[in-house]
Amino acid sequence: MTERQKVLLTEVALRDGSHALSHQYTVQQVEKIAKGLNEAKVPYIEVAHGDGLAGSSLQYGRSKTNEFELIEAAVAVTDFSKVAVLLIPGIGTVKELKQAQQLGAKMARIATHVTEADVSAQHIYAAKELGMETVGFLMMSHMAEPEKIVEQAKLMESYGADIVYVVDSAGALLPNQVTTRIKAMKETIGVEIGFHAHNNLSLAMANTLAAIEAGATRIDGSVRCLGAGAGNTQTEVLVGVLDRMGIETGVDFYKMMDLAENVVAPILPVPQEITKNSLVLGYAGVYSSFALHAQRAAEKFNLDARDILIELGNRKVVGGQEDMIVDVAAELAKVKTFV
Repeated sequence: MTERQKVLLTEVALRDGSHALSHQYTVQQVEKIAKGLNEAKVPYIEVAHGDGLAGSSLQYGRSKTNEFELIEAAVAVTDFSKVAVLLIPGIGTVKELKQAQQLGAKMARIATHVTEADVSAQHIYAAKELGMETVGFLMMSHMAEPEKIVEQAKLMESYGADIVYVVDSAGALLPNQVTTRIKAMKETIGVEIGFHAHNNLSLAMANTLAAIEAGATRIDGSVRCLGAGAGNTQTEVLVGVLDRMGIETGVDFYKMMDLAENVVAPILPVPQEITKNSLVLGYAGVYSSFALHAQRAAEKFNLDARDILIELGNRKVVGGQEDMIVDVAAELAKVKTFV
């Protein structure tokens, strides 16, 4: 009897899903969701502001609850699942990473733009010194060719990353593009490979399966599809699909469905679906968390949010440049006035 293929899942609803809730998670909500994920035997649960540790700000969005209280709450109700945190160098620092580790976080996911892995060195080194499982997280991976991604993944591996992720932050990749990126990494780096999808083009599941087929063994999902833009690969659906394929996750399918239906669905302000704005995120290749910011700017300047997102895509604006959204909207409004 051959051994079943295995993948390890990281649940991102308590971090990426923070975008969809305008970073308004409460301790009680995090406790309830983390407890359900722990009971369903999800290996890792990511908890942080949507833009990672120290992300609560006017630029990225103020959190309702201090993220360290949320991390502490998740750790307190998990005895199987390990709590992970995301850190984007330039937003979060080693200080916040140490604080998260002291509260019980076991995994650090260090995220950079796909061509800027060199800025992760200090934080990957620090995470390893703290005894944390460490992930290199290459965001906006649609903006680099496979050869460049391999170069950047090698850097993260050299700093000590245990896993390196291809991250489709804009939900812009097509399945064949995922395959070429994961295969190129599989052939050249010696650590595990992960994949993080967004569903803006309705391809999160297809892209995730393409990644697994090409060699990824670490996969992100979000219960009830709760994430930025149109959300991420839907965890409970992914668990069922992988089981049908004979791929082992160790996650309880029924408990994930119940958690999605009974706990997560009631807290969603609106159902996670592909709206015109989230569709344009994927089409234009724009960071998924920009959707709400663009909508607010569109209302302020009496514009169509899609026009703002398309222009941001044309300018190749990336995560961390949220201030550009208002600047672009103001420029478009000025042009509109003179037409």
